[in-house]
Amino acid sequence: MFGNIGNRDFYPKWNETPPTSGTYRSIFKWGAPDQFKHPNRRLFQMIKETFAMTDADFKNRMKEGNEPVKCAVPVKLSSDQIAVFKNIAGESNVSTDDYQRVRYSNGKTMEEAMLLRNQLVGNVADVVVHPRTIEDIHAIVLYCNDQKIPLYVYGGGSSVNFGVQCTKGGVTLVMQTHMNKVIELNETNHTITVEAGMMGPDYEAALNEAVQRFNTKHSYTGGHFPQSFEYSSVGGWISTWGSGQQSSYYGDACDLVMSQEYVTPQGTFKTLDYPATATGPKLNDIMKGSEGAFGVLVRVTMKIFRYLPQNRNRFAFIFPDWSSAVNATREISQGQFGMPSVLRISDAEETDVALKLYGIEGSVLDQAIKLKGFKPHERCLCIGHTEGEGYFSRNVKKKVRLICNENSGMFLTGLPVKNWEHGRYKDPYLREDLNDYGIMIDTLEAGVTWDNIHNLHQGVRSFVKKRPKTICMTHASHFYPQGTNLYFIFIARMSDINEYKDFQKGMIDNIAKFGGSLSHHHGVGKMIAPWMEEHLGTQQMDVLRALKHHFDPNGIMNPGGTMGLDLSPDMRRYLK
Repeated sequence: MFGNIGNRDFYPKWNETPPTSGTYRSIFKWGAPDQFKHPNRRLFQMIKETFAMTDADFKNRMKEGNEPVKCAVPVKLSSDQIAVFKNIAGESNVSTDDYQRVRYSNGKTMEEAMLLRNQLVGNVADVVVHPRTIEDIHAIVLYCNDQKIPLYVYGGGSSVNFGVQCTKGGVTLVMQTHMNKVIELNETNHTITVEAGMMGPDYEAALNEAVQRFNTKHSYTGGHFPQSFEYSSVGGWISTWGSGQQSSYYGDACDLVMSQEYVTPQGTFKTLDYPATATGPKLNDIMKGSEGAFGVLVRVTMKIFRYLPQNRNRFAFIFPDWSSAVNATREISQGQFGMPSVLRISDAEETDVALKLYGIEGSVLDQAIKLKGFKPHERCLCIGHTEGEGYFSRNVKKKVRLICNENSGMFLTGLPVKNWEHGRYKDPYLREDLNDYGIMIDTLEAGVTWDNIHNLHQGVRSFVKKRPKTICMTHASHFYPQGTNLYFIFIARMSDINEYKDFQKGMIDNIAKFGGSLSHHHGVGKMIAPWMEEHLGTQQMDVLRALKHHFDPNGIMNPGGTMGLDLSPDMRRYLK
């Protein structure tokens, strides 16, 4: 189709060397240093054909970022100020070395990775502090407020919206190092209280092993499993209004919050942990999703659920087209018989990629799909599983199967789901492989109501497809009776950072233009902030700014554009 693309037996020698400690790559590489996931041969062949690349294009990698980190940005705080932080948190928990300053001032956006590959360091903290206790944090916040020193919070570091970028220098608090303990598991109330820096795997392990660790009658689960689960913190889930891959059953992160404890420049407080109360607007709700702009989240009390993996029932269906898949999942979401814990539909373009990625293409199952008349470039995949009490789980699967059958869906067994589960946290590892050869992969997502889903899907895809040789995969994975989300994954051969930034801004423009929310579960950060005023309106933004001024009158908490709270009209226009 694109001429001579080379030998079909050729397969690149992907990088399988863990990045050296202290290098740029050790910062921007996703996940564990010694873990990798490479495009399988079918996916690689598709990429090569789509981008008209030859074998020669995969012989030499681009800049890999293997150089030691160097930071030319001078430390602006005085030695006396740094000494105060050492006195508060201990000398070993305070650092001004180049590597820590850069590492803890960068998240996982594509733009940050592209800059670090080219040894470009921009907005970094002056000093990195690893607080040990709430008392440490309280003293640091008071001192920073008195000295008007900017203060940022770093949880797991998986931010994809410049959420941890230290735009104005100052201090970064790294929560995961010490603030990572279980405070209490209350089996009577089905709640757990933990420090905000606790990482996802540690949180879930504590609940799964509750019988052994806390002498409970049952094992438990938190029910929150974002794709960043292995490298995100409990506090980060709440601060960004996160959503896990099983949210359709358990709820989004903020649905799981019972109580929060904050340290702000105006003081420390803990919200009440009643399951329901009628005492005016809830501060507990106001603080959710505040992205460190109001204060430092130090402890959270979360809902927990009985851990019943033996009752999981997997299912997968193939639909003739996107409309059929959407109709089926809407009927499931509005059926009032309970929800699957995982429910996910892929549009036609993502389905073609998913069948390659999950090892279905070319299999007996794939042959059966084609024999039944489900056509490539039109068919759409649905995967999911149910859980909970045994009868409930079986009944939900039964109802799902009936609705999918009524919408022309073909049952595919649970194999695609098992294959997806096996790699559910590994797909982001593909990014570095592709970036090594000048191929960019990134995501944007939006919430949408059912009556607007096709308008948003078609509108954003139309923009992406105007750029030649660009992949645009879309799925919905978080379901509500009133709507869902659309998660756009775009892949392009693009190594120029300015071209990438213009393209990304165009996508955000079109998400807003066609009626999607600016974010569904990634948060706003500083990346999407310029669109917030137009999206929410000045009246609502004024309320958020009033809250910001109350909690943080000197503007020290995560300044420099977070959620658009401190962006002037001129700066909004410039950044857009």
